[in-house]
Amino acid sequence: MRIGFLDIHWTDVLDIFLVTILLYQVYTLVRGSIASRVFMGYLFVYFFYLVVRGLGLGLMTAILQYFMGVGAVALIVIFQQEIRRFLLIIGKSTIYTNSGLLKKILGSAVVDVKSHNLKEIVEACKAIAASFTGALIVINKKDDLGKYIETGDMLDAKLSKPLLVSLFNQYSELHDGAVMIIDGRLKAARCVLPVADGIDISSSLGFRHRAGIGMSEATDALVIIISEQTGKISLAIEGELISNVPVSELFTRLEEYLSSDVKLLAE
Repeated sequence: MRIGFLDIHWTDVLDIFLVTILLYQVYTLVRGSIASRVFMGYLFVYFFYLVVRGLGLGLMTAILQYFMGVGAVALIVIFQQEIRRFLLIIGKSTIYTNSGLLKKILGSAVVDVKSHNLKEIVEACKAIAASFTGALIVINKKDDLGKYIETGDMLDAKLSKPLLVSLFNQYSELHDGAVMIIDGRLKAARCVLPVADGIDISSSLGFRHRAGIGMSEATDALVIIISEQTGKISLAIEGELISNVPVSELFTRLEEYLSSDVKLLAE
């Protein structure tokens, strides 16, 4: 098909469509962060580069071409968190992640919700919240949390309400940091979690909530956060914070998320 002096083929239309989708997804990923301004600035420079190259301005084209080459490396450094998040999203949505058949063939363990002893966790959360003791509890789903477990003190103990409550007691040496529950066992305590630092995170949230959100962004783990000031229970799932979850709903929410691939959203 010819439009004016341009010869347009179906492959050109497909190319433009795919690039549009890619740019939109990248913008959605960085939207709300400082990186979004850098992305828009770089995009403007790139379009300006295309214009001057089309006009045949040799010197300006050479300068901008050099800038684009160096800028590509700079973008990798600036957008390292966003790139990591993008790859995590792709990894979580692959056929391998969502296919039960492939998991059986390749030997991936399927998480059994019952093995998490959810009732013990819920009862412990109820007691901790009632005593206004802060807590950070990470429950694995499918992702390997080995590198986060290594940051804390290994326990590998049988999960129970008394043990969880005692770990977060203010006089316990292990009350700081997060507790890791892996396949129904209390694997480690005093673990360090990645902290969410996006500008879309409310300034009213404390370090404990930011760590919970950061962990849920980096992995598919479910994080229970109990506020020391208010005693309220929150859940961090897939980078989202569900605040003020009633104890009566906690078991259901944990079971729904851990037993399925469906994203658990706040009502």
